[in-house]
Amino acid sequence: MVDAASRRLAGVVSTTPLERNTRLSEALGAQVWLKREDLQTVRSYKVRGAYNLIAQLDDDARAAGVVAASAGNHAQGVAYACAALGVRGRVYLPRTTPRQKRDRIAVLGGKMTEIIVGGDSYDEAAAAAAADAAAAGATLVPAFDDTRTIAGQGTVAREIIAQLGFAPDVLVFPVGGGGLLAGAVAWIGQRYPEVRVVGVEPAGAACVTAALAAGGPVSLPELDTFVDGAAVRRAGDVTFPLIAASGAEVMTVAEGRVCSEMLALYQSDGIIAEPAGALATAALGPARPAGRGAVPDVVTVAPGATVVCVVSGGNNDVSRYAEVVERALIHEGRKHYFLVDFPQEPGALRRFLDEVLGPDDDITLFEYVKRSNRETGPALVGIELSRPQDLPALLARMEQAPPTIERVDASSTLFRFLL
Repeated sequence: MVDAASRRLAGVVSTTPLERNTRLSEALGAQVWLKREDLQTVRSYKVRGAYNLIAQLDDDARAAGVVAASAGNHAQGVAYACAALGVRGRVYLPRTTPRQKRDRIAVLGGKMTEIIVGGDSYDEAAAAAAADAAAAGATLVPAFDDTRTIAGQGTVAREIIAQLGFAPDVLVFPVGGGGLLAGAVAWIGQRYPEVRVVGVEPAGAACVTAALAAGGPVSLPELDTFVDGAAVRRAGDVTFPLIAASGAEVMTVAEGRVCSEMLALYQSDGIIAEPAGALATAALGPARPAGRGAVPDVVTVAPGATVVCVVSGGNNDVSRYAEVVERALIHEGRKHYFLVDFPQEPGALRRFLDEVLGPDDDITLFEYVKRSNRETGPALVGIELSRPQDLPALLARMEQAPPTIERVDASSTLFRFLL
């Protein structure tokens, strides 16, 4: 099916570059290559599955139209396919879909695609899309849970090996609902069973990891939607058996680590990746210094090994970079928040700066909270360290300082308001 999908997609989707990455190669002592699906026709591999499915519909099904749900990238693929094939479509998006992705869907789909926004997660949008398709007699175009979608996504693996000229030692794929990973293992397993395949999920949306532990798809009780392109509450009924039977490794990385990798891709490699696009490379070790609560290195490879990671998407809203930087600093142990109960007297802030802050520490947030009495005034203070190792000394100085200082823990309600 993957080979047939590849023929169907020829001339429709781009053969995206396979590029050696110097930064990661030197860090791992290996040969690390990036499959640049962020440079795809719609800046994501999702167009492969969407087009492959819609292109196979007969005339009656095309006349009835298609319906899809998406966190943003699949909808762009559906919109592109609808415009190219002359099929009318409706796409359901959760409210968490970035504005940049919504705008791109409108441009790609033109008059052939209607956008409907509602719900707080992909799964809520998927339920609305399924109900719409059933009522209207339209064809549902799943983002991952359909053999035609899976076969289209699997063409990424086929293309990698054709470009490389041989089978790599390790292939690393991002995972949301599992369509890309399922398509890849279905094709690779029959031809190159010796290849180590790794799927990487965000820690806050690890639906495939949960399914593997439970023996079948289950719904996650909580979902972190930051990695919006992979924020799926339940693994697919079609994708899961393919992944489980393949023996592929499935691992998780913390959202903060994804942010650190997004910044490294941008600053070192000149690659603008969305959060899901940075999942695969974020899983490679050794890593940049990780802070409190961080997920350890998850993928280690033998010296000299050939490793290919899929950069799955580049549809990132530039307005999100402030949050990306914040999450990265917190993950790396360089950004911390405190409630400082300053005495209401001249020179109190000056003493705090002189006696508590280190020479390379920086205050990035200072905001007085509502004053509760005349003697003291609590302030929320954000401090950025130049190195994570400077934290113990800072905490020791705070212990000796006159003001009462309380660290804002990452698990607190107040902390969640800061991100």
